[in-house]
Amino acid sequence: MPTKNFEIGSRVLVTTKTKQLTGTSLPSRTKGITVLKLDSGYNIGIKSNKIKSIKKLRDAKIEKQEKKSGINQDQNLPNITILHTGGTIASKVDYKTGGTYASFTPEDLLELFPELKSIASIKSELVRNMFSEEIRLKHFTLLGKKISSEISKGVQGIIVSTGTDNLAVIAAALSFIVQKSPIPIILVGAQRSSDRPSSDAAINLLSAAYFITDSDFSGVAICMHSSPSDDWCAILPPNKTKKLHTSSRDAFKPVNSDPIALVNLREKKIAFIQKNYLKKDLSRRPVIKPDMEDSVGLVKVSVSLIPKQIEIFKGFKGLVIEGTGLGHTPSSKIDSITKDNPKIIKAIQSLVSGGTVVVMTSNCIFGNTSLEVYSTGRNLLKAGVIPGEDMLAETALVKLSWLLANSKDVKKRVRENIVGEINDRLLA
Repeated sequence: MPTKNFEIGSRVLVTTKTKQLTGTSLPSRTKGITVLKLDSGYNIGIKSNKIKSIKKLRDAKIEKQEKKSGINQDQNLPNITILHTGGTIASKVDYKTGGTYASFTPEDLLELFPELKSIASIKSELVRNMFSEEIRLKHFTLLGKKISSEISKGVQGIIVSTGTDNLAVIAAALSFIVQKSPIPIILVGAQRSSDRPSSDAAINLLSAAYFITDSDFSGVAICMHSSPSDDWCAILPPNKTKKLHTSSRDAFKPVNSDPIALVNLREKKIAFIQKNYLKKDLSRRPVIKPDMEDSVGLVKVSVSLIPKQIEIFKGFKGLVIEGTGLGHTPSSKIDSITKDNPKIIKAIQSLVSGGTVVVMTSNCIFGNTSLEVYSTGRNLLKAGVIPGEDMLAETALVKLSWLLANSKDVKKRVRENIVGEINDRLLA
């Protein structure tokens, strides 16, 4: 391979024995591999011995951060507050390293998405500048208080921009924290950063703003792509939605539920799928209880589960178990290899006896837990485990955290449908 005569971050043309590739040169962690960030946003590693030549097209780009001046807006349009918490929707590519960084100020959103100004009068506020994998339960309290403050100021809609890793979990938590909202509170994210050609950020954000201003919906929901193409976005239920793909733009899908609505920004269409939803009412007073209990855990049942993995939660106020199938854990001694299985049930029973509220969910994406079908489930019921119905494990976790901080009858209310997290009947 020819000797490199360019810096990392330079735009280069790589010619191999079979094709030509254009992109940004990235650092390589593996000897003998040249890494490029392609215009599609994806990275590719090329074996150096396959490269015939590398031509520098442009020096490494160093972006200058300039102070943003005020942006004129039409105050006659509906007013929307964007609460920015970080994540890919407000990330750019660092052309020196090829990675992304979440360092935009909220004003950058208006500069990056000028179409917002034709939909609404936008106020933006930086709540936290963090990727969503860093979020903790107490951040939900912070968001809840901030939302409460904005509602009290008379804002007509709120967009929460966040990273996609925990977007659905944040939405689920907010659905319990902010109830009977008079206005829409829509969470948006992006699978690909805002300045990439394949980014989904613009359509997700603009569709959310359009849905807020042109529909009668109120309450918490998610707005993300409904397909890989840039046509329809889905308005998704906040506590029945799961991220099912690491990078696809239509990664978010409803589970045991339908989308609330579909939005086509280009055609200016809103098609409601669900008919029974809370309507806007600016005079309605929301019920906001932002406190969350930190001392809750989540454990996934696997073929390597041992009693110590349950015992570690001794002293916790709550534990969600993501069991197998209908909601099972290992429980019977079949041979010498399974001699510790009964101790798992005993460890769970010990937690319950010590005051821990234990809720069972399923590792299956669809369907309901049922602890009365097999002896394993019945043994769990005898141990004091509470069935989580058809709740997603993450929804059960934030619900349990919220209940422990706000209710005196947690064990009863876990099985009650509070904000649409439990279905009376499951979809076929």
